[in-house]
Amino acid sequence: MRAKHVIIYTLSIILSTACIRNEAPNAEADILTCSLPGVIMTTNPIINNNSIILFVGPGTDLSALAPEFTLTPGASITPVGGTERDFESPQKYTVTAADGFWKKLYTVSVIDTELATNYNFEDTLGGQKYYIFVEREAGKVIMQWASGNAGYALTGVAKTADDYPTFQTTDGYEGKCLSLVTRSTGFFGQMVGMPIAAGNLFIGSFDVNNAMTNPLKATKFGLPFRHVPTYLAGYYKYKAGSQFTEGGRPVNGKRDICDIYAIMYETSETVSTLDGTNAFTSPNLVSMARINDAKETNEWTYFKLPFTTLPGKFIDKEKLQEGKYNISIVFSSSLEGDHFNGAVGSNLQIDEAELIYHLEN
Repeated sequence: MRAKHVIIYTLSIILSTACIRNEAPNAEADILTCSLPGVIMTTNPIINNNSIILFVGPGTDLSALAPEFTLTPGASITPVGGTERDFESPQKYTVTAADGFWKKLYTVSVIDTELATNYNFEDTLGGQKYYIFVEREAGKVIMQWASGNAGYALTGVAKTADDYPTFQTTDGYEGKCLSLVTRSTGFFGQMVGMPIAAGNLFIGSFDVNNAMTNPLKATKFGLPFRHVPTYLAGYYKYKAGSQFTEGGRPVNGKRDICDIYAIMYETSETVSTLDGTNAFTSPNLVSMARINDAKETNEWTYFKLPFTTLPGKFIDKEKLQEGKYNISIVFSSSLEGDHFNGAVGSNLQIDEAELIYHLEN
């Protein structure tokens, strides 16, 4: 029996035994859903461990919004749901678990601008145990990048923010830059069959609740984009780690390589987002740009990747203006990192990236 199954089996015994006793008050203090009654949101909210991002159309009045929340059973929230607040700046909410002891502080942000298209990786959120990259406009956060850092935190390996797979360094093409390193997940990762974690950064969200059970589903790609993309450009440096592994086993003669790509897809009532299981195979996919000549280089190297429309696909102008197309940009230090194949120490650096577009198809 694999170690992962042993752990699950042991936990099931503990849980079933606990059910015999009187149940203690729920100690969870989570926001499960969030909505804005009377306000049209352009996509589903992004709910992370301590933050929520809501997306509304340009021109929406943010000065008196009253979000509603669904919480874990028995939990309460302060201020209560339905309280009008000024979301010209992010607002704080405190969730208290049913046991009255555990509390969690959430930051709720509402974004009413178009998606950022120039990325210099100079800005991150402060006060976090790992780097969270953001893009700002006039001092306001207009986009928050996602990564697998929250999942890596579960391994307990990282001691500082620079020990995570996705972090910031000062030796960029200009100023600071994005640095992605494939890391070992230590004893815990080996036990659950996830021996490495590739450094990654992408437009979308990371569902930490799925990080252990279904990691491909945890990476949710894309946010609304109302323009027709033509190129993804920028600068990169790359150095592969010394030993490539597949499932933790060394593979001699194979060299790691990075991945840089962007996808655009149509959303629908049944497909609100793509993830690691269908980013390249979904019938909703419309166009894609992907590097096909990545190489190891110690010098900053320019890339300009054209978007190619898939056969039989086109971009509908009306749907485009209605925000019914999502786009995602993805950077990874190991091409096969989503399947836990790669080389520990592989390092991809990215700087001065740009999503180039034109207004109409």
